[in-house]
Amino acid sequence: MPRFSANLSLLFTELPLLERFRAARECGFQGVEIQFPYDTPAELIKSQIDITGLELVLINVPAGDLMKGGEGLAAVPSKRIDFMDAVIKATEYADILRPKFINVLPGCCSETYRLAQYMETFKSNLGHAADVFFQQGIKTVFEAVNTKDMPGFLIYNTEQQIQVLEDLNHPNIYLQYDIYHMQIMGENHRAFFQRYAEKVGHIQFADAPGRHQPGTGKIDFVSLFNAIDASGYQGWLGAEYRPSVSTLESLDWFGNFRRIPS
Repeated sequence: MPRFSANLSLLFTELPLLERFRAARECGFQGVEIQFPYDTPAELIKSQIDITGLELVLINVPAGDLMKGGEGLAAVPSKRIDFMDAVIKATEYADILRPKFINVLPGCCSETYRLAQYMETFKSNLGHAADVFFQQGIKTVFEAVNTKDMPGFLIYNTEQQIQVLEDLNHPNIYLQYDIYHMQIMGENHRAFFQRYAEKVGHIQFADAPGRHQPGTGKIDFVSLFNAIDASGYQGWLGAEYRPSVSTLESLDWFGNFRRIPS
């Protein structure tokens, strides 16, 4: 099975952020990811990474007002400078934390007649970020998000993601595939991985509906994880769900799937 990382923005939230690293390690995770680490000094996060021996798999570029219902930064033509500043902030943290991936969230477009303009802005900004992160030896990913949870999200299916990859043809851009979001959008996970596994840099997952831990929704994670394994994907699987109980109580699935370190 691929390695599992714990998304510390959603898991172990019973604890302050800096205490979640040790909790994740004690539960058997070998890697962690943080959506937006920017409220905590990078040096403090790095100390916890060093103490626990965890690998930081992923962080996101700052996304402005996206998580508060706004359009975000990456696709808005009038926010190009703000996006450039966000990339600089991400590089400052990446210099210290050395994540394997940095995710660029496309964001939303609230005016449908401007979709083409927003898409071109996003592709230009994504290419810029990929150039910058390449200089740090860090891979760039971007993800599709379902339009039920985030109406107006610019990229909401894998067909769009593949088109962006083909349009940019950039050696440092990969897909981030979110099982929860693509389940909501009705995607066929197995068919996608059979065809495009080599284009995927990172995977995240939660059950659907509900976005809780595996076993709370309709996804057959046993067969799905086996299919991902069979596809040749060698990366991380990020547990990015909202526990329906305490985090510790939500980890029954983990013991069945996690790779035991040799």
